[in-house]
Amino acid sequence: MLSELVSFAALGFQHIVAIDAFDHILFLLVLAAIYRGRDWRQVLWVISAFTIGHSITLALAVTNVLVLPPRLVEFLIPLTIVATGIENIVQRSRAAQGTFSRHRVLFAAGFGLVHGAGFAGYLRSLFLDSIAVPLVGFNLGIEAGQIVVLAATAVLFRLVDGGLSVALPSRDPFPLRLTAVSLGVTVIATGWAWQRFPQ
Repeated sequence: MLSELVSFAALGFQHIVAIDAFDHILFLLVLAAIYRGRDWRQVLWVISAFTIGHSITLALAVTNVLVLPPRLVEFLIPLTIVATGIENIVQRSRAAQGTFSRHRVLFAAGFGLVHGAGFAGYLRSLFLDSIAVPLVGFNLGIEAGQIVVLAATAVLFRLVDGGLSVALPSRDPFPLRLTAVSLGVTVIATGWAWQRFPQ
């Protein structure tokens, strides 16, 4: 049982950090873009809400309690990225002052539901009999992968903010970095949504 748990945890980890999971990575990138290092408590709340959301849907989907058309899920995932990017831009003034809207936690939970459905199709194809161990292991792997992605993102944002501070010493680099990241990710995700529009 332990070896099976570890195997599925490794699969979950690989699934979140792999290049074909780029949409999930971009979502984490844009979700974290609105925060600075000092906002770690807010980040914890939002990521926890996202985790709860995708864990619920993952469990429901792999047990066939909730069955969503894969094409619809693949279309909805980039829409969550677009919505998050737009909200970042709308909220950038408040974020620069260190204040955040309460509904962001609810958005993260709701968007987690969508991303969980995306993980489920992959996981459902892997197990044959018992689902408990694969489900727990895969979810643990996803969480570990998310932590790695978010840690790398935090380092990247710190470096970008430092570089902008040197280049533009009279300006706060945060709003510029937030806007640039959010716009770039939103444009990419909009293209994906267009390509994946259900026919």
